[in-house]
Amino acid sequence: MKASKFSAAQKAFIIKQGEEGTPVSEICRKAGISQATYFNWKKKYAGLLAAT
Repeated sequence: MKASKFSAAQKAFIIKQGEEGTPVSEICRKAGISQATYFNWKKKYAGLLAAT
């Protein structure tokens, strides 16, 4: 299995942008990921993010 080119902190930052109201399509375009990848990350990591 190929290792991700994104660290956990980068994934958390990308997910946080979506929670702050940035459109998912814009986030994915800037990060160079698919919307499916974004939603998989959100499902996996959303509950693990530290509330700041």
